[in-house]
Amino acid sequence: MKPSEIAITIDSPPASPTRTSSDFEEINYPPQHHSYTVHRIERQPEELPLHYMAEDTSARRRVTRAPGHAADSGVQHGEQEWEYDDEGKDAYAKPGGAPKFGGGGRVARRAPPPPPTSIREFVAQNLEHVPPAIYTLLSCWTRFHKIGKAPLVIWDEAHFGKFGSHYLKREFYFDVHPPLGKMLVGLAGLLSGYDGSFEFKSGENYPAEVPYVAMRVIMATFGVALVPLGWYTAVELGMSTRACHLVALMVLFDVAWLCISRFILLDSMLLFFTFLTVFCLTKFHNQQYQSFSFDWWLWLSFTGISIGCVSSVKWVGLFVTALVGLYTIEDLWEKFGDLRMSARTQLWHWGARVACLIVLPILVYMASFKMHFLILNHSGPGDAQMSSLFQANLVGNDFASNPLDIAFGSKLTLKNMGWGGGLLHSHVQTYPVGSNQQQVTCYHYKDSNNDWIITPRWDEPQVDLNGPIRFLKHGDVIRLVHSATGRNLHSHNIPAPVTKLNNEVSCYGNATLGDIHDYWAVEVVDDLHRGSREKVDRIHSLTTRLRFRHNALGCYLRAANKPLPEWGFKQIEVSCDKENDPKDPYTYWNVESHWNDRLPKGEVKFYRSPFLRDFWHLNVAMMTSNNALIPDPDKEDILASKPTDWPVLRLGLRMCGWGDNQTKYYLLGTPIIWWGSTVSLIVGLSAFALYMFRAQRRYVDMEPREWDHFLYVGKVAFFGWFLHYMPFLIMGRVTYVHHYLPTLYFAVLMAAHLLDHFFFTSKRISERTKSIIFGTVAFSIVATFWWFRGVAWGIDGPIKEHWGLGWRKSWNIYEN
Repeated sequence: MKPSEIAITIDSPPASPTRTSSDFEEINYPPQHHSYTVHRIERQPEELPLHYMAEDTSARRRVTRAPGHAADSGVQHGEQEWEYDDEGKDAYAKPGGAPKFGGGGRVARRAPPPPPTSIREFVAQNLEHVPPAIYTLLSCWTRFHKIGKAPLVIWDEAHFGKFGSHYLKREFYFDVHPPLGKMLVGLAGLLSGYDGSFEFKSGENYPAEVPYVAMRVIMATFGVALVPLGWYTAVELGMSTRACHLVALMVLFDVAWLCISRFILLDSMLLFFTFLTVFCLTKFHNQQYQSFSFDWWLWLSFTGISIGCVSSVKWVGLFVTALVGLYTIEDLWEKFGDLRMSARTQLWHWGARVACLIVLPILVYMASFKMHFLILNHSGPGDAQMSSLFQANLVGNDFASNPLDIAFGSKLTLKNMGWGGGLLHSHVQTYPVGSNQQQVTCYHYKDSNNDWIITPRWDEPQVDLNGPIRFLKHGDVIRLVHSATGRNLHSHNIPAPVTKLNNEVSCYGNATLGDIHDYWAVEVVDDLHRGSREKVDRIHSLTTRLRFRHNALGCYLRAANKPLPEWGFKQIEVSCDKENDPKDPYTYWNVESHWNDRLPKGEVKFYRSPFLRDFWHLNVAMMTSNNALIPDPDKEDILASKPTDWPVLRLGLRMCGWGDNQTKYYLLGTPIIWWGSTVSLIVGLSAFALYMFRAQRRYVDMEPREWDHFLYVGKVAFFGWFLHYMPFLIMGRVTYVHHYLPTLYFAVLMAAHLLDHFFFTSKRISERTKSIIFGTVAFSIVATFWWFRGVAWGIDGPIKEHWGLGWRKSWNIYEN
């Protein structure tokens, strides 16, 4: 039988007779103590850290190419082709060398051990998993210890606990974040036996029937998983054992990660999926030597699924998606430069990335919204953010029973069809600027002030309730009378309060007082069911899209999500747009609620809302509302902080009341971890610049493989940090210290990487010195955590009695 995948390394002439092919068949695993070895090259052997590679390991070995590489040179899959591998010594000279972004990771590979035949063998083969198992148990202790100490609603539990309640009651709500994390909160409540009846008011005590401790424990489980993910990611990045220990210690003992994981919040899930995405990426990277193998496809797919999950918890997940995107672009660019790779294989690589890293995440993201819509099928507080057609299909909503045709004399509400549009609204308060007439706004909640009555012009007869019904059609000129105050919708040549180029819209007059500026011409755009304007004979509720043109001025009624100041209750400005843009959705309106006793009720079959339209509508509404979360100059937010505060830990965040009789939680990182990781970013960039200058002067500081590994891990850490941090510097929205928590992970990886590079894998430092450095750093992390453990586990009594926590004057721990 012909042996498969044989590699021969000859150090000295054999001292025994040459072996036959049958001898190779009998040897399943490589011998460990021979002057020469004949062994099988496995497809997935284990890798060793770089410091195990001696400088004299430069012998060239003949190895078989993986199936993917065989295809690269035109050899059919399944065929063998021999090539020489010098273990990366001339990586820069080879045209098909490892990708510049990669090339690092776990390096020297060896065959997996045989299946264990005893418990002792099983333990011996799995000793490498003992440290992460211990760290995971310690993580359970830190995350679960005293988790139910404060029996009241802490910080944003008021939001996300309430959203979980909506899932259990199946009531539709609106929020600026995607639904996956909040569905998991609802699942935690379901598994804990919670019925969804609690309102989660901030600072309120949990009643006995709310299993808040069990819900917190389930959320904290995501925080527990961060520690083993950190360990195994460090392993996949090719770090030494000491560096892996430090990564695990920093993830385990950072009090900010610990504190944020112990409550009913989305952040533990966001962190978990961020860590998971990085782990899957590093696992996929280490399968690059065997393209298109099962493991290669597996980890590429898992990376895509993780991207979809992290983006479905919070949009911050798009930042780690960008990191995967940069890695993929550079990887494909390097493959494009490999002249040995056929065009067919190039296309397979591109197609695999598109399918697994673009299509698969989008499908996961869309699936979370599909589940969101399926679960929340009852009318709830977030209805008004969605289209009228969507609302008509919710249980408990009466839109589907509205009279279908609109007539003069009908009372109705008008919904703006722009993304995130609200209902046309007015109230008795007047504009403090401009005309000083009654305000007209857009409002996102059900209210009697949203009701309007279709009324004829002043020079036409009033509606005869006993006469023939006059249906509303395209081109009719009408008055819109506000039902609650009796005033007419009005516009005039006065600038709008916010959009100065548009005309102000107000309510003016009464049943006997008015003028031609109360007239609005109805223009039909189309109908969502019947099609173009030509097919619309009568205007229907919910489905017919309308525009209202001011008959005297020629401007169009518009609401474009621009909030009014405090005097307008932050509601959306309504103005009259002088520009006639027929495609502007913010000038589109539809009839939502409709009351007319003279008309028959409609039927549900007329109202169907497709998923893709609802999906797109909700995402744009989320984006619009998220962009509106800007700092209020009229109010001081003592919880907010600036992105420039985070790397230097200038300010923490009080998560609850600060009274002497309250248990107090302060969201603050472990100082040595935050400050040390920030310094590591500066040192890493400086070291890279120094190495580049020295290389230009022909200094050789490290072997090609070591340089490749230094760049690979440094790029993952630095670009991961940069892509998570920089967007917050240009955002206009209000920011808090917890926004830095996903970013911190990459700074931690950089810190461990540099300690590994300069100390733990250095050939110039003795093992004793390395142990001292490791022990000092590890002790500092543990000791600092123990000093600040109270800010995460809860501080009781007067805060003044807990001395030594104010390491910086800017920390408002001791302020009243």
